[in-house]
Amino acid sequence: MIVGQDQEVSVFSADDVCRVVGERVRDARRALGLTMAQFAEVAEISLGMVSKIEHGQTSPSLSTLTRLAHAAEVPITAFFRGLDEEHDVVIVRSGERMEILHEGSGPGHIYEDLGSLRGPNRIIEPMMVTLESSNDVFPLFQHEGVEFLHMLEGSMDYGYGPKTYTLCVGDTIQVHGEVAHGPVALLDMPVRFMSVKVYASPE
Repeated sequence: MIVGQDQEVSVFSADDVCRVVGERVRDARRALGLTMAQFAEVAEISLGMVSKIEHGQTSPSLSTLTRLAHAAEVPITAFFRGLDEEHDVVIVRSGERMEILHEGSGPGHIYEDLGSLRGPNRIIEPMMVTLESSNDVFPLFQHEGVEFLHMLEGSMDYGYGPKTYTLCVGDTIQVHGEVAHGPVALLDMPVRFMSVKVYASPE
């Protein structure tokens, strides 16, 4: 869990569940081109029950949902599509960012995590980097995915593989993470830039 990170998670009420399940049942029936009466007959459920379910007026039992799923030729989980997704809102307040320590970085090199959505795999990693002192040797980084940088303050020489690029305020650069990269010289301090690492989605 990231310190200083506010996350709001959608919470569904029983009425929400009944409404969504009803909509999914109705969508499945219409996809088959069946009337409500025909669908009820195939599912061996009363017409009145099917009507109540489709209108979100009742909470069907597991056995009823199983019959509906067989009749609709869909997995039972199809009726809950949209309820099994957690939608996070991540807000990192100014002054509450979590500082990250990078191996090889010295004093005056500040790396602040800008937050990430919860989950077993991190797909995007936004960071604010502030460099306030120039060391003789800067660490170069290698990682999976790609990285995007946007210069906000100062200027620097940025190394990428065998080449070096001068970046000033407003400049951006995108690099492949597998290639060694990072600042090699600070030209106008302090240097501040936003870094966004993007990783491949897990299969």
